[in-house]
Amino acid sequence: MATNPPAGDGHRKGAVRKRSQTYNPKTNRWVKRNTDDGKFIDQKADTKPFKGVRKEK
Repeated sequence: MATNPPAGDGHRKGAVRKRSQTYNPKTNRWVKRNTDDGKFIDQKADTKPFKGVRKEK
């Protein structure tokens, strides 16, 4: 399991598991997906990618 101390320093140790992200060119946003079933979980409000989540090709 990833540990995150100290709180508020803006980084994490380890990767986010069972998640991936892909870029949606229609909305110009990054979308997070569940790797187990492929369902979309979340979309970023800005144009920057999620931190600590691996990118799909």
